[in-house]
Amino acid sequence: MKVLIADKFPEGGQAALVRAGVEVVYDPELNGAALTAEVHSTGADILVVRGTKVPAATLAGGRLSLVVRAGAGYDTIDVPAASAHGIYIANCPGKNSIAVAELTFALILALDRRIPDNVADLKAGRWNKAEYSKARGLFSRTLGLIGLGRIGQEVLGRARAFGMSVVAWSPSLTPQRAASLSVQLKASPTEVAAACDVLSIHVALNSGTRDLIHRGVLDALRPGSYFINTARAEVVDQAALYEAVRDRGIRAGLDVFAGEPSGGVGTVEDRIFELDGAIGTHHIGASTEQAQEAIAEETERIIREYVQTGRVPNAINLAKKSPATHLLVVHHYDRVGVLSAVFSQLKYAGINVQETENIVFEGATAAVARIHVDGAPPQSALDAMRAESPDIIELSLLKL
Repeated sequence: MKVLIADKFPEGGQAALVRAGVEVVYDPELNGAALTAEVHSTGADILVVRGTKVPAATLAGGRLSLVVRAGAGYDTIDVPAASAHGIYIANCPGKNSIAVAELTFALILALDRRIPDNVADLKAGRWNKAEYSKARGLFSRTLGLIGLGRIGQEVLGRARAFGMSVVAWSPSLTPQRAASLSVQLKASPTEVAAACDVLSIHVALNSGTRDLIHRGVLDALRPGSYFINTARAEVVDQAALYEAVRDRGIRAGLDVFAGEPSGGVGTVEDRIFELDGAIGTHHIGASTEQAQEAIAEETERIIREYVQTGRVPNAINLAKKSPATHLLVVHHYDRVGVLSAVFSQLKYAGINVQETENIVFEGATAAVARIHVDGAPPQSALDAMRAESPDIIELSLLKL
């Protein structure tokens, strides 16, 4: 198989892929039409990306069967288009959690101690100890977490080290789980915002989290609170955030924002950074050597297993529930052509197979096939299966 890597990727990771038996094409500057052309011209079977966008045009017409997002989020990939073309999408969840948590606290401390302003004044030759000796401090303050997955939990551990109490909301956080983590569960993001001094966002972007941090959530923050976003810009109502910083003294530390350039270099056109209360970084949450090495190892593991077994670890676009309505169970002798008789009769009956597995018993004399179908085969089709193959031991049909 041929792997096209269209983002920066460690040399050690590239070498590991070659040892796994694949051909590697490395071009970290590819994007847009150039990426689509390279996918098609190289005949790549597997595409590896980090932040590079993968639109429908890139997924159509080539030989791709797997796209690996060398990171956690996959909102830069057209997942519906990939699913329509039968292309697996896999990611590397949790491998950048520590790096993002570290940057989260870097932004919190930078806001609290006004580190960017300190540095700017020193570089300009100005000394103003009186102005910069007014930090609030983090000890005994309350951190509010929106999202308590792997990244959120890493942030939680660091908050405890700073002596902060934690309130949280997460889509799947139960009272029992909150108690086990020793956090105070709130019923909504708005309630978290109202109870905290620092609000930090750690949810993935999807249809349920887009604009999750709406105007009502930001309005619930006390004046002068800190707001941290190292997740995705689209999770936050950007206009409402701008007004909260401008009008209510909210101080924002952002690793992601609406005016973020799509490439590795460019110009920033986001008005929020014109405000004194906003600081930012260059979407570098996952960009530590440790995180990139861990992500490279996971990417190599996904590709190696796919090449060797056909299975895809961390696949995110497999149906959680198929349209199947019935299960056809076929006990049969393990001989050539048995299942061909079954599938041909299903075809004649207009029944579509959704999922199937065939398990061989010890000794390889008999086997059982479990076939999920989208309708009930008529009795005539079942009789025809038995008639066509004397190697069928038993047929049973179950309604799901």
